[in-house]
Amino acid sequence: MSDKILDAFMDKKTEGVKVDAEKRLKVGIIGTGWIAEAHASRYKECPDVDIVAAADLVPGKAAAFCEANGLDGVRLYPSHKELLDSEELDAVSVCTYNKTHAECTIYALEKGVNVLVEKPMCVTLDEAADMRRAEKKSGKILSIGFQPRFDQNMKMVKKVVESGTLGEVYYVQTGGGRRRGIPTPFGTSFIEEKTAGLGALADIGCYSLDMVLNAIGYPKPLTVTGYVSDFFGKNPKYMDCTEYAAKFGVDDFAAGFIRLEGGIVLDFRISWAMHLDTPGDSLILGKDAGLRIPSTGCWNGSIGGPLVIYHDMAGECVETVLPEAKNDGDNFYKKIRSFLDAIKNGLPTPVPSSQIIYNQAILDGIARSAKLGREIEIVIPEI
Repeated sequence: MSDKILDAFMDKKTEGVKVDAEKRLKVGIIGTGWIAEAHASRYKECPDVDIVAAADLVPGKAAAFCEANGLDGVRLYPSHKELLDSEELDAVSVCTYNKTHAECTIYALEKGVNVLVEKPMCVTLDEAADMRRAEKKSGKILSIGFQPRFDQNMKMVKKVVESGTLGEVYYVQTGGGRRRGIPTPFGTSFIEEKTAGLGALADIGCYSLDMVLNAIGYPKPLTVTGYVSDFFGKNPKYMDCTEYAAKFGVDDFAAGFIRLEGGIVLDFRISWAMHLDTPGDSLILGKDAGLRIPSTGCWNGSIGGPLVIYHDMAGECVETVLPEAKNDGDNFYKKIRSFLDAIKNGLPTPVPSSQIIYNQAILDGIARSAKLGREIEIVIPEI
């Protein structure tokens, strides 16, 4: 191992932003399903936040959510429009179905409210462009809910690339897999086309793409050849439930070959279900060195072991192992806190839509290419 290379990636602690509890923020939650519970619990940990309103289309769901999460005095609404029309808020978390992310986000921005929208950003590239236009017009913050960005090992991946150790990057392989991981324990909103729009491709694929795209500077995608399948989700024997299989309307496996600006190619595959535990490690290959990011058995936005840099030294092939970093706190809390700090202190948007629109363009492109059965060009709309 090269100590010089290893020393270059040693973590240097930085002091976090101080929280001014006197300057309070009024927050609303739109959509009160299971992911909203994570938002509520982290907001409750913030000494400068008051959760004042919640909305859900399902009668009684918002009330049950508030009771279960110890949220007293929260005003309840049957839709995002009624909430936003009635309240003066500083921010909202959009925790609705994928297919309504764009609608709720755009309306909130039009009302002058900062938005943290859960992943995926939305379903289509056109929706992502409309969200960006609303953000630009409003002058407010739109941050996308990618908590793996705050993982110390994910930060290390980016640090390695930005250090120049790999040299010019020319090839990236990424993805993740679950052998049996279709998220039906949370109902059918993840698996029905009318609510989710996309399946594994968007649910965990967006994380996998962000890990490598963020590391290499989010180059613009140019073309994509995509493939999707649903062999497992529609199989009652696999699903162990005829009702779930009948309602399954999204992908459970997806793959794509994407050409990016700068002559970089991206080989991507993602799975909720397959006869393997992983489709392989993630790789970032440069002209001077290569980086291996070990996969996990059930991909969830983390890594499966120490990062390894493959390079040459004194004419010999050597490997530098970067010890797996320990996270200093809860990444989901950091996602929430960084959003609030950006609002209060004029800081950069933690996970900006200007980057994630490229992520969404790839997801959308894979789905469209698969439907057409051919390679397609990706055209990012003017904002």
